[in-house]
Amino acid sequence: MYEVELKFRVDDPADLERRLVGLAARFREPVEQVDRYFAHPSRDFARTDEALRLRRVGDDLAVTWKGPRVDAATKTRQELELAVARVVEGAKVVTIDRWTSLLEALGFRPVREVSKRRRAARVPWQGADVEVALDDVTGLGAFVELELVALAGQVPQARGCIESLALALGCTQPERRSYLELLLANTPVVR
Repeated sequence: MYEVELKFRVDDPADLERRLVGLAARFREPVEQVDRYFAHPSRDFARTDEALRLRRVGDDLAVTWKGPRVDAATKTRQELELAVARVVEGAKVVTIDRWTSLLEALGFRPVREVSKRRRAARVPWQGADVEVALDDVTGLGAFVELELVALAGQVPQARGCIESLALALGCTQPERRSYLELLLANTPVVR
């Protein structure tokens, strides 16, 4: 599966939300997400354009690998995400810190956390339900992400769909860098 995504900085999130509601967006309750990214012990993910992260939303955890981007216009890339079952030891849910310890024992190194408040919605557009996320990212500000998940042969159609929705919303300057890349560009890495 491929994640076909466009992301844009947002100057007026309330105005964008009104426009999305005008397009029949179905919003879900906002959630706080913490994404912890890791460096591979023998491969430079920055050079290979890959990412490995643990995502925490409440007590829910998922581990995700993102492959290299496959086109120059969008953030289309292969993505493998696995939900980590809630595991209880004693009376406590196993936390992101315990999973971090496991990855560190295997040689992975934490790079940075990305924290955000996400308000997600689905927008019917050109026969697809586009996943839209209004994000308020700590240290970066407001963004909107437009995303479809597609099989390899469906990527061009998915890209066209989200590009069309972006234009309809007045979003014209896509940001290809990930939130992690943006944060690392603003803060020197301490080794």
